[in-house]
Amino acid sequence: MFTGIIEAVGTLTALTPKGKDISVTVESGKLDLSDVKLGDSIATNGVCLTVVALTGSGYVADLSLETLQRTAFASYKSGQKVNLEKAMLPTTRFGGHMVSGHVDHVAEIVERTQTGRAIEFWVKVPSHLAKYIAEKGSVAVDGISLTVNAVRGDEFKLTIVPHTALETTMESFKPGRKVNLEVDVIARYLERLMLGEKAAAQSSQVSMDLLARSGFLR
Repeated sequence: MFTGIIEAVGTLTALTPKGKDISVTVESGKLDLSDVKLGDSIATNGVCLTVVALTGSGYVADLSLETLQRTAFASYKSGQKVNLEKAMLPTTRFGGHMVSGHVDHVAEIVERTQTGRAIEFWVKVPSHLAKYIAEKGSVAVDGISLTVNAVRGDEFKLTIVPHTALETTMESFKPGRKVNLEVDVIARYLERLMLGEKAAAQSSQVSMDLLARSGFLR
């Protein structure tokens, strides 16, 4: 679990194909790795990754095919800047919101406007995720805990203060940029809970439909 408060900006120094998966090497910048051991989790641009090796100046992690399909990592190249946050501790100051590091989908920056010292962004989300975005609610964009300041259909507005822009990768965001989006985890659980007993029936029907389409039920 994470808070969405970014601790450092790192750099991807290598992306190594491993069959259908990849392995990434991250130069961790000012992130303190003195208390990090193999198997620990570090949110890397909002994606919860497991440390499989420590390099002295960073770490190595593996990304599965599922992660590549769900996130913007498939388009990353060596030199990409990434937001970093170590998993929270029970004693951590909870300055953001509950972030799981399980990205829902890729969203897109569609507008950028300078308003005083702040930067305003409009972000377009996949239509099936729009229902989870609420004005004044929380969302994680590339691992950053942010407040939704306005909503218009399948787009929402973010207002970024100078400190956030300075301490994260958001200063470089421009229209067309793909970002990792994680909606509020409470909203996801609440939706499932409201299905009640229908949740199991729904899953069973989906399984039956898949079997029928595969030709196993004839």
